[in-house]
Amino acid sequence: MSRRTLRPITAATAVLSALALTATSATVVQADDHPPADHVVLVALDGFDADYVGRAPTPHLDALVENGSLTTSTGVMPSITNPSWSSVATGAWPSTHHNTAYWFDPTSGTARGQQRDLAVPTIAQAVREQGGTVFSAQWFILQDYGVTYGDPQGLYTQPGGDCSRRVDDAVAVIAGEPVSSGGAMVTTEVVPQLLTVYCDTLDAIGHRGGAEDPALAAALTEVDAQIGRLVQATKDAGIYGRTAFIVTGDHGMTTFDRGFADEALAAISDVGYEAEILTAGHAPAPSTDVAIVVGGVADLTLLGDAAGDRRAELRIRRALATLPQVRAVYGETAQRLMHMSPHHGDLIVEPKPGWSFGTDPATAVGRHGATTELQVPLVIAGSGVRDGRSPRGPRHVDLAPTMAALLGIEPPSGSEGRVLREVLSGRR
Repeated sequence: MSRRTLRPITAATAVLSALALTATSATVVQADDHPPADHVVLVALDGFDADYVGRAPTPHLDALVENGSLTTSTGVMPSITNPSWSSVATGAWPSTHHNTAYWFDPTSGTARGQQRDLAVPTIAQAVREQGGTVFSAQWFILQDYGVTYGDPQGLYTQPGGDCSRRVDDAVAVIAGEPVSSGGAMVTTEVVPQLLTVYCDTLDAIGHRGGAEDPALAAALTEVDAQIGRLVQATKDAGIYGRTAFIVTGDHGMTTFDRGFADEALAAISDVGYEAEILTAGHAPAPSTDVAIVVGGVADLTLLGDAAGDRRAELRIRRALATLPQVRAVYGETAQRLMHMSPHHGDLIVEPKPGWSFGTDPATAVGRHGATTELQVPLVIAGSGVRDGRSPRGPRHVDLAPTMAALLGIEPPSGSEGRVLREVLSGRR
C-alpha cells in the first residue's frame, strides 16, 4: 500500500471540522434486479492506524486497491472500539446511537466501561428487513442486532482465536459449508449478501507495545494473507465479480509512556474540589465532587453541590487546561459539535500524545480514545466501485449507507452519514 494514496487529517481543527459536518441525507441506489453488488464483504480490523500503511508488504490489499481506492477515514469521539464500530454499523453518530464507553452513569451511580447497547438499527438489520441475509464472524457489534447464534438468515459465530480462525468461518460460509454457531453446526442456504469478519490482532499488539511495536509488521502481513483468503473464497464460489470489499479500522493508535493522574487530581484539589478516578462498576465516595472515568480521554462528571454549577465547571476546566500534559478540554458545546454521546460527563480531558490521564506504565504502551487516534485506512473495492476514485472526506458514519447503496437497499433508519457516491460506478 502506498502512503501517497492516503489523505490524513492532522490538524486538530480539521479533525473537529470533519466531525462537526452536518450530515446529508443518505439517498441510496434504488433496489432492482441488478444492484451494484450482490455481496459486500467487510473486514473490520481493530486498531488499524493510518500510519501502519506501508510498514509491511500487503499484496492482497494492494490488489484490492487496484480495483478501488485506499484513503483515510475519520472516526468518532471518543475513538474507542464499541462507539466506533457502532457508527460503522449504524451510519449514526454516537449522539444518536448512544453507544458510550468509559463514562459515569448517574442512574446506577457507578462508572461504566464499554457496552453494546444501540438505540438505532444496524446495516445487518437493514439487510434482514429487506429480505437479505447476513453472516458475521465475531464482529460483535452486530450480535443480536441483525445476527445471532444459530440463525442461517443472520448467522453469528464467535470462534475466538486469531484472525485466521475467524476467516475460516467466513470461507466456510462462502463455500456453503457448515460452521459452529453457539454449539450447533449451521449451514446458510445462500452466500449472504453481507459478510463481516472481525480481527483484533493489530489492536492487541498496539496496546501491548505501542504504535511503533516491531511486531506490527508481521501482523500486517498475516492480516493481509487472511484478506487474500477471503478474496480467493469469493473467486472459488464464482461470486468475486459480484462482490464489493471494504477494509477499515475502528480507531488508530498512539504510544504513551507517562501518566499525569497525580498532577490532574492536585489541580482540581487546588481549586477546591475533590476528584476521584473510578474503574468500571465502582461508585464514588460520598465526599467526591468530580467522578473521573478514563478511557484514552478522561470523562469528568460533577457531583453533589458541584453538579450543575457552571462556576465550578469553569474553575476545574481552567485548572486542567493549564497542565502541560493536556491537549484540550471539551465542554458541552464541543462534545455536541463532535456528535458525542449525551451520556458523557461535563468535561472531556484529552491528553497530549505520549501521556495518559493515569499512572506511569512500566513500559511504553498503546492508547486510543482521543482526536489524535481518529484516522484509519479505508479500502473500498470490487463490484460497483470505480477504479482509482477516492471518496471525499469519508467518515465512519458514511460506511453503512454506502454498503446499503452497493447492495441496492435502503440504509439503516438511523443513518446520518452520506453515500460515498463518488466512488460508486452504478449498477453492474
